[in-house]
Amino acid sequence: MPKLTLISHELCPYVQRGVIALTEKGVPFERRYVDLANKPDWFLAVSPLGKVPLLQAGDAVIFESAVILEYLEETQANPLHPADPLARAQHRAMIEFGSAILSDIWQLEIAPTREAAVARIEALRDKFARLEKGLSAGPWFAGERFGLVDAAFGPVFRYFDLFDRLLDHGIFAGKPKVAAWRAALAQRPSIRQAVVADYPARLERFVASQNSYLAALMGRRAA
Repeated sequence: MPKLTLISHELCPYVQRGVIALTEKGVPFERRYVDLANKPDWFLAVSPLGKVPLLQAGDAVIFESAVILEYLEETQANPLHPADPLARAQHRAMIEFGSAILSDIWQLEIAPTREAAVARIEALRDKFARLEKGLSAGPWFAGERFGLVDAAFGPVFRYFDLFDRLLDHGIFAGKPKVAAWRAALAQRPSIRQAVVADYPARLERFVASQNSYLAALMGRRAA
């Protein structure tokens, strides 16, 4: 198999998906970080969309996190998708649902006003309510076996470590299965190790740097 290098950014949740999958499969790989605010020429030359993650497999480059995950499923041992085609398709759909949640989280991070933030919180409440109905008894998304849906949602829940300190959002209220899943994911070694050691501080600095409602809350708490 070709040498694998994951082109990364310290805060990107989609990069984390790839790291978690590679770690769960026991596949050796290297990480190479880029500054997305000052993208180097070599990165722009190989990244058609100018985004991370990229997976370099020897001389070839694969972009888009969902495609990277599927490539790893097709080429590496220890599958993380179910074998049944229908279940596999449903899991792929749930990964896309996780991407929609990440979009809402991003909009919450940059929401310019309290009203805009509340709208995102309501959208997240609705999505997690739908998720609560589809979860198994645990500990993982589909039961006893950790899968790619779990790898996709590990980065999602990580944001709430900060949100819980800033907001009385109530997103997980009345959702015991979601809450238990969040707790289990937080303890999974592959998820804990998917970010740099100072990730919480980096995320806090990033949110504080935005012209946003959350940044204003952080400023008031620091005053």
